[in-house]
Amino acid sequence: MSAAAAPLDREERQIVQNGVNISTLVDGWLEEGRSDDTAIITADDVSWSAGELYTAMCRVAGRFSEMGVGREDRVLLVLDDTPSFPAAFLGAMRCGAIPIPSNFALRPEDFGYFMDDSGAVAAVVDAAFLDAVGPQIAARPGTSLIVANGSAPAGSESLDEWMSDGADEFSPVPTQSDDIAFWLYSSGSTGRPKGVPHRHRDVAATCQSYAEPVLGIGPEDVVFSSTKMFHAYGLGNNLSFPLWAGATSIYLTGRPTPDRLLERVRTHSPTLFFSVPALYNALLAHPEFDDTNWESVRLGISAAEALPPEIWRRFHDRTGIEILDGVGSTEMLHIYCSNRAGTVKPGTSGTPCGDYDAEIRDRDGLPCQPGEAGEMWVRGPSAPTSYWNQPERTQDKIRGEWFLTGDRYHEDEDGYLTYEGRVDDMMKIGGSWVSPIEIENRLMEHPEVSEAAVVSVEIDYRSRIKAFVILEDSTSVGNDRLIEELQEWCKAELQRYEFPYVVDFVDDFPRTATGKVQRFKLRDS
Repeated sequence: MSAAAAPLDREERQIVQNGVNISTLVDGWLEEGRSDDTAIITADDVSWSAGELYTAMCRVAGRFSEMGVGREDRVLLVLDDTPSFPAAFLGAMRCGAIPIPSNFALRPEDFGYFMDDSGAVAAVVDAAFLDAVGPQIAARPGTSLIVANGSAPAGSESLDEWMSDGADEFSPVPTQSDDIAFWLYSSGSTGRPKGVPHRHRDVAATCQSYAEPVLGIGPEDVVFSSTKMFHAYGLGNNLSFPLWAGATSIYLTGRPTPDRLLERVRTHSPTLFFSVPALYNALLAHPEFDDTNWESVRLGISAAEALPPEIWRRFHDRTGIEILDGVGSTEMLHIYCSNRAGTVKPGTSGTPCGDYDAEIRDRDGLPCQPGEAGEMWVRGPSAPTSYWNQPERTQDKIRGEWFLTGDRYHEDEDGYLTYEGRVDDMMKIGGSWVSPIEIENRLMEHPEVSEAAVVSVEIDYRSRIKAFVILEDSTSVGNDRLIEELQEWCKAELQRYEFPYVVDFVDDFPRTATGKVQRFKLRDS
């Protein structure tokens, strides 16, 4: 398989869909004579060529094989965005194992749960995270420890040594299209995180249905993602899409703070910039935003939660860049509905991509009419077939070829889909269902509001709307005058009952690793 310097022709696409081991994405660079081209720019501004990545991947695959890790063995990855990530991720798949990237910021007991739930026989861990992960591995003698980016303690292996010495070639284990390539764990907002197995063909599906036709990604692109590769969104942004297209990835370790993101944009001039609404908003508020040259960026991309139209307008007005907002999920692997360049409707998630279909259905599972809100059902080539060891969850969320997203949407007359919140976030106020998103977007149009989150609370035995508001000027203090003004602001454009009965001014919201607001925590605050 080649790494698609030009779009794959029909025969090549069929080869991919028939199950080439996805680790061979790197091989395509070498087959095209591009082994010296830059595949990765590290956080320390060191360039890694495709040939260097290929060698590191093969050496890791060989050492895994030597220690007895092979087909269908699970390998937990607790890694930041360094070359160790693709070397371990692709190397494990190359020898037939199943890597499981995980969020390195989780609690120690979560890593123990991942190992127990998956039956992981090995864990590749950045030295910086050993304090959290090491004791969990020590308590599980059946799991071998491989340490990356630092000294390996006694009894463990060193990924750094693996990558620097060993056989430079390792033939990929043959795979079929439905063979499991890797797992991701879905958000644990409702109970424990759930393992989502993904097949080798799923990566090709996201590249063919989204990266190529929507982004137009090619070998001339330089991509930069604020979202880490342990997340489904970041994995596509900074690993599978650029490797597929022969593009260059810019890495960043540690927290993706606005000042660090702006520095990477200034230094490396990305052409595709992937981020999330909370960070787009934080970038706009940074004093160096307008001094940063954004001319290299041809498209911004947003996912993880709906992008408020006000943030879209502010960013576009100040940079001229269109942000393509879309919706994806861990279960579907990446974005399956998106806006397109030149036809963006701010405030929407666009329309289905490539071979994906989406339908809005009511509580009985029947299709809604345009304009009617319901749950989004989606189907497509990367749709999940099950959750690992979760038969009840599988039965609840997967109905034949359809996946029930849990997202409430409506479709307009042009087929664009607009997010109204999670199904379980909808608020019943005075007998009518109310979307928190509509109120939040209206609040953010107020010149003194930077961000807003809305939930339903019980006050005097009645359901009321409560808004948590971050002000544009962080030194400002909310007052009764502003509360009344915001209430009237909402009443002027929304239904009379769609206004915040209570307003709390806060510095920030509880968020997930990707910046998504955790409304269930706001309800309990």
